[in-house]
Amino acid sequence: MKKRVTKISLFILIGLIIISCTVTKRVPDTKRLLTRNEIAIDSKKTTDENLFFQLYQKPNSSILGYRLRLHLFYLTKKNPDSTYSHLLQKNPHTHATLTKLLSEKQVGRLGKSFLVSGWSNFLSKIGETPVIFDSVQADKSVKRLESYFYNKGYFNVKAGYKKNTTHSKKIAITYDVNLHKVFNIDSLKTNITSTKLDSLYQSKKSNSLIKSGTPYNTEIFNNERSRITNDFRNNGAYLFQQNNILYKLDTINTSKKVNVTLVIKDYEYRENDSSKTTPFKLYKINKVAIYTDQSNVKNEVKINDSLSYKNVVFYTEHKLKYRPKAITDAVFISKGSLFSDNNTLLTTRYLNNLRIFKYPTILYKIDPKDANGLIASIYLTPKKKYSFNPSVDFTHSTIQDFGISGYTSLAIRNVFNGAEIFEVGFRGNVGASRALSNPNNTFFNISEIGLDAKLNFPRILFPINTEKIIPKSMIPSTVLSVGYTKQRNIGLDKQNFTSTLSYNWSPRKNIMVKYDMFNIQFVKNVNVGNYFNIYQSSYNALNTLAHQYAAPSSYFDGANNLVIENGTNGFLNDVLGANPSIFPNDQDLKTIRSIEERKNRLTENNLIFASNFSFSKTSSKNLSDRNFYSFKSKIEAAGNFLSLLARMSKQLDNQGGANTFFEVQYSQYIKGEFEFIKHWNISGKKVFAIRSFAGLAVPYGNSNSIPFSRSYFSGGSNDNRAWQPYSLGPGRSGGLNDFNEANMKLSLSSEFRFNLFYKFNGALFADAGNIWNVFDNVVDENFTFNGLKSLKDIALGSGLGIRYDQGLFVVRFDFGFKTYNPAKPNAEKWFREVNFPQGVLNIGINYPF
Repeated sequence: MKKRVTKISLFILIGLIIISCTVTKRVPDTKRLLTRNEIAIDSKKTTDENLFFQLYQKPNSSILGYRLRLHLFYLTKKNPDSTYSHLLQKNPHTHATLTKLLSEKQVGRLGKSFLVSGWSNFLSKIGETPVIFDSVQADKSVKRLESYFYNKGYFNVKAGYKKNTTHSKKIAITYDVNLHKVFNIDSLKTNITSTKLDSLYQSKKSNSLIKSGTPYNTEIFNNERSRITNDFRNNGAYLFQQNNILYKLDTINTSKKVNVTLVIKDYEYRENDSSKTTPFKLYKINKVAIYTDQSNVKNEVKINDSLSYKNVVFYTEHKLKYRPKAITDAVFISKGSLFSDNNTLLTTRYLNNLRIFKYPTILYKIDPKDANGLIASIYLTPKKKYSFNPSVDFTHSTIQDFGISGYTSLAIRNVFNGAEIFEVGFRGNVGASRALSNPNNTFFNISEIGLDAKLNFPRILFPINTEKIIPKSMIPSTVLSVGYTKQRNIGLDKQNFTSTLSYNWSPRKNIMVKYDMFNIQFVKNVNVGNYFNIYQSSYNALNTLAHQYAAPSSYFDGANNLVIENGTNGFLNDVLGANPSIFPNDQDLKTIRSIEERKNRLTENNLIFASNFSFSKTSSKNLSDRNFYSFKSKIEAAGNFLSLLARMSKQLDNQGGANTFFEVQYSQYIKGEFEFIKHWNISGKKVFAIRSFAGLAVPYGNSNSIPFSRSYFSGGSNDNRAWQPYSLGPGRSGGLNDFNEANMKLSLSSEFRFNLFYKFNGALFADAGNIWNVFDNVVDENFTFNGLKSLKDIALGSGLGIRYDQGLFVVRFDFGFKTYNPAKPNAEKWFREVNFPQGVLNIGINYPF
């Protein structure tokens, strides 16, 4: 054993020596490779990433200490095309042979092809050139570190650096920063020459970010500039800009304190060849003009007609195509109000949200008749009334070996002259499946068709006025949609009808609210007899029990398996019918009854008439933001309205004792969900992200279970990645069914993301969670949630991922391992399945959260 350890240690030592030598193989003899940066603040080393960002030179990136991108660069060939030309000159026979096979011109191009130069060019793109120490860059880094701390109030800061050249051709740098004492703000005075601006400032002086007794910080001063500028420009100061704000700092004989004077001078402008000044004015809007058919060519406005509506003048080349109110509802710039940047941005946002115009242009000019007034001109370029978008895709899945799917949508804008948009879409799919019997020998033997229609109103449609509750500043909209799909030879050949009336609005930026007054779904299963062909685990269990209890031979086919559906239904009836002839033991009877109950549940038609309310908020500023949070919550209630109608119409109960509506048992439940996501930008391209989710659906009244389409499942590329979709849970049951689902779910995921090289990123993740049955008709303790003790059934998956960031989207490969499997015996729950043969590969688009 000792010899083996010695050999392993020797191999590791030799490997480290080789890596250490090769890392400097392209470093010139008179130069040194920068291998490490350190920063010491008052002799104490720091790992603050904000400080390391100030350095101009950083060592080559590494993964667990190995400089992968540097070594990839070392694999490139210098001037591969020149090497190729030299090879041809040295071997005329080779040159002549290639010329005969190709041509002289093609032989020349071959030197720049991927075959000769491509691999080296690719490696040079994803690799990193060696970072050679540059004293000029180090001096600049010192200046930047001093500037960084100077802006934080350390006006006497001094910095320098030391070199460590112990290793040949390598150098490590330590930057030493001596801070000395920080300067605190003592007093804040103002010198604002324009009286109107001075009055505005004094009225909101308490909102100032600059506080006496706090350390000086340039960032706070910049933020205060932005606050003052926004306040002025939202209260009429049209000509005011942020660079009109100056700060004078006095630190002479102040005992490390700063006396601040805010200076805002009068507006300066040029007239002829001379410079003049005048006090800033607060401008009012004298006129709002809207040009509704502006062309794409700048300054090309043809006016043949005009119309006035609520202090807004419409100018058009042709007859006005819109009801004036539909446009004015989107305009927050009003005659007689003060100029406001916020109103301009809100108007732009609302007009763009209508989706009937291209991005609007809003311009202001001083009214030639009133030096204190502005004319606001809004230029709108209409989009085409009709837009047609066809698409075709070729698919392959577990259901079909080959498929062709298509989608065609037609959008009609301004349907009722009120900026409404009507969209109708048709989708279809035909596919081939060898798993199906095909008596007609047709290639395409499965199909699905669907039709969707949606009507969007840019306002709240309601019998009473909702302006006081949901003002137009919240950009409200109403969406009425209907949809229908029909399947053939797919599962139970479902027919699915949906209809929704939803209201959407945004109370504040980054907050969205949606209320579905009604959300209707009707699911009809046409091919119920195909159940046991789809749910193979139920069929296998039933088939085994039928043999065990010697079911009649007429129930079996030539391969001695239960015939679907005569044999399966016959055996179920013999055990569970009114006059049973087969009497299993208690445990097997329970299993058979469970199979029957699940079959009845998944093959029954569903009528869901629900209302739901959802709320979402995010702090994300844009798609590239790596430091944000978001949360979503939703509550849904179904069946209450139909329950009232069923009672009023005195409809009869069905055989199970539940109420029906149009001869279909409707679902009744209440459901709540909550999701929280948080991203932390650790440094550079390193991000730590978490997601938590909790959901519970409780059946009551007319239902004792949740419809399959409204239940929860666990596993898959966006959930617990160590399990396949629908294969985890419920509880510690071990995923006995083909599609495991339940009415309660808890999950928590975390992920550390980092850049590997070029556009390739890596990730380490851990996913925890499970689903359970609770408050429904499932009583088996392996499936149900029974208080805090059931939290031990939470499964844990961990793994690693590789992602390619294309820019518009991310292609994701995640490999998950079952780290803790609650379905296993106690001695086998932890780490028994952490190996590649039992891992799960997930392929997805974009990040899971």
